[in-house]
Amino acid sequence: MFKGELPLNVEEIRKDFPVLDQEVNGHPLVYLDNAATSQRPLQVVQAVEDFYEKYNANVHRGIHKLSEESSEVYENARTKVAKFINARSDRELIYTRNSTESINLVAYSWGMENLKPGDEVLVTEMEHHANLVPWQLICQRTGATYKYVPIDDTGHLRMDLLDDLLTEKTKLFAFTAASNTVGTINPVKELVKAAHEVGALALVDGAQAAPHMKIDVQDWDCDFFAFSGHKMLGPTGIGFLYGKEEILDAMPPFLTGGDMIREVHIDSATWNDLPWKFEAGTPNIAGAIGMGAAVDYLQKIGMDRIHAHEQVLIKYAMERLSEVPGLTMYGPPAEERGGLVAFTVEGLHPHDIASILDAYGVAVRAGHHCAQPVHDHFGIPATARASFYLYNTPEEADALVNALLEARKIFRLDE
Repeated sequence: MFKGELPLNVEEIRKDFPVLDQEVNGHPLVYLDNAATSQRPLQVVQAVEDFYEKYNANVHRGIHKLSEESSEVYENARTKVAKFINARSDRELIYTRNSTESINLVAYSWGMENLKPGDEVLVTEMEHHANLVPWQLICQRTGATYKYVPIDDTGHLRMDLLDDLLTEKTKLFAFTAASNTVGTINPVKELVKAAHEVGALALVDGAQAAPHMKIDVQDWDCDFFAFSGHKMLGPTGIGFLYGKEEILDAMPPFLTGGDMIREVHIDSATWNDLPWKFEAGTPNIAGAIGMGAAVDYLQKIGMDRIHAHEQVLIKYAMERLSEVPGLTMYGPPAEERGGLVAFTVEGLHPHDIASILDAYGVAVRAGHHCAQPVHDHFGIPATARASFYLYNTPEEADALVNALLEARKIFRLDE
């Protein structure tokens, strides 16, 4: 039983998340699938609802009142998100659908323009597929060489190999700030500096970092930072790419069409200013507005407090999970990871684990979590993953463990 103190008043926070106040299969819902997607507070839902009910109109294209109001709130949301990651300017924040599209934007716009035979792109073994596959394809198309930094059996990057892997041939180092599987929080500033020392750009996948800790892209000095709204209390279908203005300015458009142009003639076109050069067509206006509300909510609570809360939860959860016979956790100690843990139980397939946990109202993820190379490293096909957020409690970690013990009984593993 948990005997410590929590940095957050979870009881008050949960009042903003009515989706959590329900039963699943006769048990209170325990939502531990936050690394896949978070829940949304009423404030975000209301902001989206207000847009559709009160001032729904396309942005940047109308002189009438609704369009002007829509455009203002839409761009104000961009300002909020830019400040949230401490970008130098709104011009450095591009709306996308998600982290995946953000990384693909860099791959196809910057990569196709700048990579050639003899160049190298460096990734890591712990990456989400979204930060692997685009670079595999771009290297195939440009003739550049694709390389990766291995991880060790504790889930840390092999930093001892970095000097050999980062060379004058490296043009881009793409890596995650925090692993979605082993949970490792990487030394972003150190990795960016290492890339810059050999003249390479640094792209940081922040999908698992932006929702959970304070982000400062200027302090990190990264060249690109990709993250998604739906993992940080915002709507689905809205994501972001931060890029240094001078780099984005030199990149060609990713998608073409309306709103990203300055002038179009029958046989020629010129491009709009940043950030709109990379935002072709009608955007996800409601999603952007919802993200403005999500950032307001996160800022009000405080990212440092959210991170501290998750550190307490993951430490307690890992202590309790260690009591389950046959359970193996993957990754570093609690103090060196984010608020998630991937595990296996001897004699149980991860999908069976997830199914039985669901019968007890506990929602976890099972599979390779779009990080198959990590599972290849450990010689396993899949894991179950429990991931915590600001509205989770130690009692929910207890519920997870109790359901796992019941799963062992169901499969007669204790006989």
